[in-house]
Amino acid sequence: MSASLKAKIAQVFDEPGCDKNQGKGEKERKKGCTKQLTPGAAAGGCAFDGAKIALQPIVDVAHLVHGPIACEGNSWDNRHSASSGSQVYRTGFTTDINELDVIYGGEKRLFKSIREIVEKYDPPAVFVYQTCVTALIGDDIEAVCKRATEKFGKPVIPVNAPGFAGPKNLGNKLGAESVLDYVIGTEEPATTTPYDINIIGEYNLSGELWQIKPLLDALGVRILSCISGDGRYHEIATAHRAKANMMVCSKSMINIATRMQDRYGIPYFEGSFYGISDMSTTLREIARLLVERGADPELKDRTEALIAAEEARAWERIRAYRERLAGKKVLLITGGVKSWSVVSALQEAGLQVVGTSVKKSTKEDKDKIKEIMGDDAHMIDDMTPRQMYAMLREAKADIMLSGGRSQFIALKARMPWMDINQERHHAFAGYEGMVTMVAEIEKALFNPMWAQVRTPAPWELEDPLLREQDAAQLASEAAAG
Repeated sequence: MSASLKAKIAQVFDEPGCDKNQGKGEKERKKGCTKQLTPGAAAGGCAFDGAKIALQPIVDVAHLVHGPIACEGNSWDNRHSASSGSQVYRTGFTTDINELDVIYGGEKRLFKSIREIVEKYDPPAVFVYQTCVTALIGDDIEAVCKRATEKFGKPVIPVNAPGFAGPKNLGNKLGAESVLDYVIGTEEPATTTPYDINIIGEYNLSGELWQIKPLLDALGVRILSCISGDGRYHEIATAHRAKANMMVCSKSMINIATRMQDRYGIPYFEGSFYGISDMSTTLREIARLLVERGADPELKDRTEALIAAEEARAWERIRAYRERLAGKKVLLITGGVKSWSVVSALQEAGLQVVGTSVKKSTKEDKDKIKEIMGDDAHMIDDMTPRQMYAMLREAKADIMLSGGRSQFIALKARMPWMDINQERHHAFAGYEGMVTMVAEIEKALFNPMWAQVRTPAPWELEDPLLREQDAAQLASEAAAG
């Protein structure tokens, strides 16, 4: 690991926005916040993966992976981050190094790749991602990017986050460091207003940002930049002129918020777009910060009027579902911010959360779960597939909300499942998203397919031996669980 990377990791670990980190001694803080990955067992993502998914939603830049083609293949388009314009971000660029590059170095290949991208696509900038192999052979991507910037007259940004540096969460922050070091503050906006904000840590999954933007437009609040969902390079470069920053309920890029507060005096707050009450709280907090920074105090009145109208409309539409969903039990297998923000949204719909995973959640996330669910909060540190299966099979939960990797457990148990993670195809943010979430849960729970797949096949009903075997299998599965 290079000295510059070690210094950057140490800087990231000394995070003023993390209360837990600041409570540690100097020696403990140097160890970092998460255990290092075991080689060959990078399940859940490595540092490179974290940096790539954090920055790839910047839609008009070319994202070039300097490494073997498998690194780009694993990380390409692994979130449904939508774009309202450019599609350059969806093209997978890689240097695809080979054995000879490992022996002789891949810096010349990298420089040629940057030149080809500039000539063919002419993006406003190129982001170059370091990977394990190229970091181990000593390729200096910072030097190559500096030379390419001078040669081609375009910003070429090094993202030094090789996979072996640590887990995905660290990669998120290392990607954010590149934006802080090379992008933010390098350009000036054409105009500024007292109503300019940045939204940090929002990835526009399935177009969720577009469910929030009309609300802010109605208040006269302008999103100067979104880092990084549906983001544009030139907008992010001018982000230092915003009046306030919103951290979208995630510690993934908290270093951008804290560093911009130190450098440019921009206050930030942490909020959520999930759930009716959380959405209203977020709008009030945006209005409060902007008024403190010079916006018209009448903004608060406009905010309250908008909240009243939107909440009434959302509750009216949800009421049709609440009667059918009341008392239904949900098992939530996710992590991070969704472990508490989605809990709040589900409870508003009349659902009962019987368990929520906290494997990737911070201490602050866990405290919020306790605040929402009470002292008897059913927090699960690490539930095995067998335990999930038993919980569903024994009808302790009526539906499981999780990522795609867990769906087959629910399907094997012949129980409803719904995607809640980044691969989903529905937007759940804002008032509109809450109605969508409730509607999708209702569809999954009451799909007639479940009654059909649980019914024994006609030949099983006719053959008593098959019925006995089926009963024995169910009993052994329950015992194994």
